[in-house]
Amino acid sequence: MKKTAFCLALLGLLALGGQVIAEIGTIDDVPAATLLLPYFEIDLDDPNNITTLFSINNASAAPAIAHITLWTDLSVPTLDFNVFLTGYDVVTFNLRDLFDTGTIPQTSHVNTAISNVGSFSVFTNPISGVGPGSVSCNSQLPLPALPGALLSHIRAAHTGNASAIFGGACSAQALGDNIARGYITIDNVNFCTLDFPGDVGYFVDGGQGAANNINQLWGDYFYIDVANAFAQGETLVHIEADNAIGVGDYTFYAKFSGGEDNREGLATTFASRYVLDFGGVAGGTDLVVWRDEKLIASPFGCGGLPFPYPLSQNQIVIFDEMENPEVPATSPFSPAIGPDILSPFPACTNRVAVGGPNFPVTPNAGWLYLNLNTTTGGLPAFDPITQNWVTTIMSADGLFSAAFDAITYDNVTFGGVGSDVILGLPGGP
Repeated sequence: MKKTAFCLALLGLLALGGQVIAEIGTIDDVPAATLLLPYFEIDLDDPNNITTLFSINNASAAPAIAHITLWTDLSVPTLDFNVFLTGYDVVTFNLRDLFDTGTIPQTSHVNTAISNVGSFSVFTNPISGVGPGSVSCNSQLPLPALPGALLSHIRAAHTGNASAIFGGACSAQALGDNIARGYITIDNVNFCTLDFPGDVGYFVDGGQGAANNINQLWGDYFYIDVANAFAQGETLVHIEADNAIGVGDYTFYAKFSGGEDNREGLATTFASRYVLDFGGVAGGTDLVVWRDEKLIASPFGCGGLPFPYPLSQNQIVIFDEMENPEVPATSPFSPAIGPDILSPFPACTNRVAVGGPNFPVTPNAGWLYLNLNTTTGGLPAFDPITQNWVTTIMSADGLFSAAFDAITYDNVTFGGVGSDVILGLPGGP
């Protein structure tokens, strides 16, 4: 009898899709309506060097459509497409396939030979029946390989070069290493759409636009460095939707939707350990930092950076393991101006070596306090509050590597109530 009760309780939890453990306004690893891959990189010159893998998974028996948008490291959208997931499905991506040959994983909402319907899936007729959210894609799936013009476009746009599709304009930092960088958002949508998240009608309060509010998707990502036999992985950032979040709140897509996306926001302030070497074993710590510049980005003239880059931050404190602080000069305003101003995270998405030229530190090991709030002129109702995400990557050459999310001090979701507390002042944490 007890075993039967336990099984019934477990089935009840599965039917709710994990909602009983979700906490709105706190980023946790639960099924969500939006997923964020905070940073990707692909070395376009060397197939044995770095690439990025990620997966999209369906936590529900009902089918889903995931709308994928690629953004440059300066937050300009470059490409979007849709993938279909049957119940409890998983779709995996190697971004080298996309950037090298334009290949996109094959999925179909009508062809079960392409997208298998398992015995636990609830298959709804894509023409006459829908699950929780439409599964209509007309004839858009499966997707062919990208045409040559689009393949050239994303390769140029994500390496800081001029793109013909952008009229000869640029859309990313030109770092000169031919590594494609950026970030990806994945939204649960009601139907296949070729709109970007900033387009009119993509978000309508209550999930009635292209995007819906069904917390159904989950996933993970990996950085694979074949040449150095390294891999680091983490869960994607899982951003839940809730109708209680809306206009007047600092939502994840607030700069586009004014809050109608109903998505919880991220955090402003973080803590993370760092180590520069491990008892004489060479290694180090990188930070992956995603930032919201709070302005809608557009392609720009090549040869410089548009406003408000480089992004600054309110405070960075470097602690050694004896609690001694090191406080570099910083500024609460973006763009960061002045030769003595530390600005280690200048773009919307960054991978930065702690102790490297862009983020010098004195102690060999310790922890970092990162208050990433900054004023850019965007979303002025929330200034200086700025949502961000930080992931820590530690490695020791030939021995190990690991990645984990930094500790968050707050969340911006309801009424823009993120903190802006400076260490060492009254009221500090």
